[in-house]
Amino acid sequence: MRKTNTKTSGVKKTKMPPAKSPEEQEQRMISAAMDLAEQQLLDGTASSQVICHYLKLASTKDRAEKEKLEEEIKLLRAKTKSIESGEKMEKAYTEALQAMREYSGHKYDEDI
Repeated sequence: MRKTNTKTSGVKKTKMPPAKSPEEQEQRMISAAMDLAEQQLLDGTASSQVICHYLKLASTKDRAEKEKLEEEIKLLRAKTKSIESGEKMEKAYTEALQAMREYSGHKYDEDI
């Protein structure tokens, strides 16, 4: 039988417990890919795609797009909060109007 070469390309393999969720597994895979890309860049063996990917991340256009996306997310959260607040106010007004009707002697009518 042939002996297999157990040398790795500078990547340290450690045994980890299985991931508890798909999200955790995804984060592990991303982390491993980032570590490998970093090692390839340091060794000078990175492909042109890897180099271009990290150059793009460093561009001002990419940073501006990220900032724009973050602001859009903030805006959507504010709109959601405003809608929820409006629904709460509408409910409070309805309850106040119903209480006033009851105080004035009118019976409760769900159709109003």
